Amino acid sequence: MILPEGAVLNTASEEVEQTSRTYRLDIERGKITGLVDGQDAVKQAIYKILDTERFAHFIYSGNYGSEKSGIFRTDYERCIRDALLQDERISAVQDFEISGSGDEAAVRFTALTIYGSVAIEKGGF
Repeated sequence: MILPEGAVLNTASEEVEQTSRTYRLDIERGKITGLVDGQDAVKQAIYKILDTERFAHFIYSGNYGSEKSGIFRTDYERCIRDALLQDERISAVQDFEISGSGDEAAVRFTALTIYGSVAIEKGGF
C-alpha cells in the first residue's frame, strides 16, 4: 500500500456532534420561516415524526415516522416511544396522558432530550 506523504495510519478520529439546526416549518401558513436549532428543532422533529406515517413515503427510512393507523388506544404509548426513540437526541418519553372519545384521541407526554424536557400535546390519534 502506498500512502500519500504526511498520511498517518490508525489515528483516532474525534466524533463530532451533529447540529440540530434545520428549517423552521410554519405548518399553519405552509411556509418555511427561517431556521431553528436546539430544543425547538427537536420539538419540531417530534411533531413531524408523529405526523408522518411510517413506511408510507419512500424518502424516509423504515425507522422514521409513527404507526398510528390500525392501533388501539392502549398501544399509543408504545408506538409513540418506538417512533421518537429512533431520534438520537431523545433519550426517553414519559408522563403520558391520553384523552378523547370516539375515533380520535389527544395525547400529552414529556420527551427527555439532549436539550432538556419538552412537553408535547398532540391531537388526531
